[in-house]
Amino acid sequence: MILYHGSNMMIDVIDLTMSKKYKDFGQAFYLSAEQEQARKMAVAKVVQFGGEEAVTAFEWDEQCIAIPELKVLQFTEYSREWAEFVFNNRDENQDFQHPYDIVYGPIADDYIGLQIRDFKRQNITFEQFLANIRYHKGITFQYAFCTPKAIEQLVRL
Repeated sequence: MILYHGSNMMIDVIDLTMSKKYKDFGQAFYLSAEQEQARKMAVAKVVQFGGEEAVTAFEWDEQCIAIPELKVLQFTEYSREWAEFVFNNRDENQDFQHPYDIVYGPIADDYIGLQIRDFKRQNITFEQFLANIRYHKGITFQYAFCTPKAIEQLVRL
C-alpha cells in the first residue's frame, strides 16, 4: 500500500521529535492513503510555516499489523471511543500517552480546539462534541506511526 505525507518539505528521514504533540492520535508521523489529502496538508503547512509544497510517498505492507510486537489501534468510523481517544490526545491540560505503535482512524475537524473548550466548560454534551468534531468535508482516514518500531515499517519511495 502507498501512503502519502504532506508537508512544506520532502521527508528523507522520519524524525518523530519533529512531530507536534496534541494531535488526533498523539505525537506521530501522519500519513494518508489519499494523495489529494496529503497535498491539501502540504498546502496548509506552506501557508503556516513557509517552504514549498511537498508530498512524500511511502510503501507500507499493511499485513504488518498482524506482527505481535506491534500494537495497533484501528477506528473504522466515528464513534464514542474514537472521540474519547482524540479528546485525550488533543487535551493540552493532560499528559496522555497511549501505548500504540500505529493508530488508524478518521480525521477530526480542524476546529477541534474550540469543541474541546466547549465540552470542558460543559457548554456542549459529549454527543454534541462527537458530532461537532467530525471532519466537515466528509470522513477521511489517517495513519499515525507513533514509535520508531512503527516507522521501521515504512519504505520511502
